[in-house]
Amino acid sequence: MRQKLFVNLVELVGSNYQIGMEQSNHIKFDEKYDMFQKLTSTVDSTKAQSILMEYSDGIIEEIRGIADGLKIDFQTALRMYSGYDLTFPTMGCTAFSKENYYIRNYDFSPELYDGRLAFYNPEYGYASIGFSQQIIGRLDGMNEHGLVIGLHLVNEAKWSPGLMGTTIVRLVLDTCKDVGEAVNIITKLPHGYCYNYSLMDQDGNTCMVEASPEEQVVTHHTPLICTNHFETETLSNKNRTYIEGSLRRKNYLQELALETYSPEEAYQLFNNENSPLFFKEYRQFFGTLHTVIYIPKTLEVIVGIGGNATPTRYSLAKWLQGDQHVKGELVGEIDY
Repeated sequence: MRQKLFVNLVELVGSNYQIGMEQSNHIKFDEKYDMFQKLTSTVDSTKAQSILMEYSDGIIEEIRGIADGLKIDFQTALRMYSGYDLTFPTMGCTAFSKENYYIRNYDFSPELYDGRLAFYNPEYGYASIGFSQQIIGRLDGMNEHGLVIGLHLVNEAKWSPGLMGTTIVRLVLDTCKDVGEAVNIITKLPHGYCYNYSLMDQDGNTCMVEASPEEQVVTHHTPLICTNHFETETLSNKNRTYIEGSLRRKNYLQELALETYSPEEAYQLFNNENSPLFFKEYRQFFGTLHTVIYIPKTLEVIVGIGGNATPTRYSLAKWLQGDQHVKGELVGEIDY
């Protein structure tokens, strides 16, 4: 059955603390909130704070603002929103970058999807646009320097105390200007699970970071193709038992790489519901929720929600200059 999927457009501007206060208005006290509070009750908030303080005082202040806005204590907010030592279901993602753009499908469940596209311009940290997850984190995004990053879960069963990929993506967007700086921070942070990170910067540099809790391996591909399995021999033993679907998507993208497509043409190849890259297994946490294209040189973003969606275009540069205003929501449809 067709169901509408809503994504709110959120402008977050000001001090990091003010932004946190504003974001507390987006959090509902409901069964999901209560469940998440219980799931994170044993998280070491002191350790989470020490990690974040080393890399981003801005995120700490944002969480402090969330705590005050929700009228909960700071340690509880850290446990819930730092992205440290959390558990979560399987997800999938497919990314491709060639020439001047980076395109990606994000696959998960609408029940656990923030449904927020955040335009973010803080006092401390680089401005960015990206899809949020659990308020603080980002699933993918592009910052004011044209650095693009997206996450790809490889194996949630290979676990160690560390940060979720969504927090790592956010830290990269907040603090890095290019692929080199991003690689430097990704290979230093403590990783909680096995993820791939696909990256592109304004100079056209691309890379994939295969990251497990024990080891991170950087590989450079042109064009960049990234799905949900490790390719390097040293990390391949950490893949899930079943990776055939991830391999099929990679093989399909390798065929696409032989041709030249405009961003608009690539969008149709990803967002068409009959595409090998589009999935509808929403109840198994593997349904396509958004298609997004980031264009680093112009700081433009092309977005579609759900499947067969008419794309919407935004400019991070124009937004920062006050020449583009965003409000309301994007609406798409999925078979759920």
